[in-house]
Amino acid sequence: MKKTISFALLHFGVAFSITYLLTGSLVIGGAVALIEPAINTVVFYFHEKAWKRAESKQVQLAV
Repeated sequence: MKKTISFALLHFGVAFSITYLLTGSLVIGGAVALIEPAINTVVFYFHEKAWKRAESKQVQLAV
């Protein structure tokens, strides 16, 4: 979970910076920075779970 939170904070900063540079708007930059990384963080969490499950199945098949 620490990895997910770290990723979310990093993603927030990137999303805000890029959106602000493109639009010049603090409001739009803040909105995009809150919405997009929040959704992406949830997707990332489930992606990691699925990836670990797939890796676990490969190890079981190798044995």
